[in-house]
Amino acid sequence: MKLFSTIKKEKEYWLVDQVKQANVSEHDYEVAFNDLLEDWNHQEVDYLSLLMDETYETWLLKQGFHKVSVIVEYTTDLNTIDIQGSDISSIVLATSEISDETFANLYEQCRSGSANKNKLFTIEQIMESFELELGPDWRSHCLIFQKEGGPVGISIPHIESGTMEEGRLFYFGILPEWRGKGMGTVCHQHTLDALKGFGATYYVGSTDAANDAMIRVFEKNGCVLRDRKGIYRINRLKTV
Repeated sequence: MKLFSTIKKEKEYWLVDQVKQANVSEHDYEVAFNDLLEDWNHQEVDYLSLLMDETYETWLLKQGFHKVSVIVEYTTDLNTIDIQGSDISSIVLATSEISDETFANLYEQCRSGSANKNKLFTIEQIMESFELELGPDWRSHCLIFQKEGGPVGISIPHIESGTMEEGRLFYFGILPEWRGKGMGTVCHQHTLDALKGFGATYYVGSTDAANDAMIRVFEKNGCVLRDRKGIYRINRLKTV
């Protein structure tokens, strides 16, 4: 039974997410995570970032972790999504004339001023991670939203690894000059429709618990709160 999902970048990081299973005790999770943590130590990876239920917080702090923030997860049945008419259009990076460099610049602008506190990567590291996490056709997942001939925001929808029908977003963001104008709700709705095109039947989205704007977007598009987890991090001790 899978209790943790892990994304690994050799010598740099492990991103670990607790998979909540029915009838699994706290003790079983602790034993499984201790094994994972021991493996991480042996691999000499720079840091481990963990999403885990806050009931484990005291135990994790004793293990040497520090708390970064809290995320909330929202979900919805994609069969309920009904796209309303709007003047927002989208293009796919893979079939557009937009360069990877331009897309990276849009990504950087969208995450500027974000309420999300867990900012792990430079934009260079993010661009390198696309193929690792989304595969060689990652550009076909990258959407650029446009209005009046210019960009409004971006999103990167995909099917969660190990599933056939769970829709997720690698990233979603609106350019600073378009925030507070209802663009987030419309672009997010278009993204949910894109997930249906990928074969997803339901959506799970997450954001920092302090990101009120994104939470409002979730709720306006019919998403309901599913879970809440702490974000914890541990760095490998450097030896001289």
